[in-house]
Amino acid sequence: MSTINVKRVKTSEIELKDRLVSIQRVAKVTKGGRTFSFSAIVVVGDENGVVGYGLGKAKEVTEAIAKGVDDAKKNLVKVPIINQTIPHEQIGKYSGGFVFLKPAANGTGVIAGGAMRAVLESAGVHNVLAKSKGSSNPHNVVKATVSALAQLRDAYTVAQQRGVNLNKVFNG
Repeated sequence: MSTINVKRVKTSEIELKDRLVSIQRVAKVTKGGRTFSFSAIVVVGDENGVVGYGLGKAKEVTEAIAKGVDDAKKNLVKVPIINQTIPHEQIGKYSGGFVFLKPAANGTGVIAGGAMRAVLESAGVHNVLAKSKGSSNPHNVVKATVSALAQLRDAYTVAQQRGVNLNKVFNG
């Protein structure tokens, strides 16, 4: 995990689109009865290599979503995208959620389910094969997917980190 390539992005420079991944109604039992509130997981991205996720909690659904969007804008990550796919295979892990991402040929589409699909589409990945293993909890799947995307490195970055020429990365 020492090679994580996390590049923070400022929100003022880009226009972000938000997607609601999951919303849950939570009940708190008190002396006077049940008190309901809502928690929302939101993914934001510019569909061009920037993605982030956030969690919002409030008494109203719209407030929870708005808080989630604000939280997501604070956690943006830059993702390397080459030919509308990811540069290499990657495994992401968060708590009990494991995800496996694999680059795909042009025209394949996003082969992923639920929470993973929202993250990958918000990041701007158009061709990818993905598998969620372990926990299907949307919280863990979203965080594992963002973790996997943050660990991706393109050839230029690898060449810079190793201090070698770009041709040496491919030809050994």
